[in-house]
Amino acid sequence: MSIRSRAARFVAVLAVAAIAPSIAGAQAAPAAAPTPLKVGEMAPDFTVTVVTADGVAKKPFKLSEHKGETVVLAFFPKARTSGCTVQMESYRDKYADTFKGGKKVTLVGVSIDSDTALISWAKDAKFQFHFAADTDRKVGVAYGANTGASAHRRYLYVIDPSGKISYVA
Repeated sequence: MSIRSRAARFVAVLAVAAIAPSIAGAQAAPAAAPTPLKVGEMAPDFTVTVVTADGVAKKPFKLSEHKGETVVLAFFPKARTSGCTVQMESYRDKYADTFKGGKKVTLVGVSIDSDTALISWAKDAKFQFHFAADTDRKVGVAYGANTGASAHRRYLYVIDPSGKISYVA
């Protein structure tokens, strides 16, 4: 299966998860460590610097400040790599439908890349969502996407409006 086919399939799964975050028991994870959090668990709170194509946000992203909306955390290994580019371009291209144009659904791409690298990528690719510069890997560790490795593993979390994890892939 090509990278584009896998990305399209991944986005289709994400679309269902993003608009129906109450999916019970739906869970999938990569076979090897690290271990992701589980559906039904409260999502660990965190605060992280976020960026957009316009630069560093004036205020850091704090998960607990987004109760009442669906938050999608898309952990990915590295900006501008082929697989990550296909993944993020799929989110960009389906943003209006899959993420309701950002209305009550917040998408945050999370990697260990620097804020400057993420800003540059967001500008060049015209990404309309946030990226988290998890340079200290704390968010990745809390969500099982990183155990001290040089990059995050690809995990997707959908956090429902009450703050519980409703989907993991």
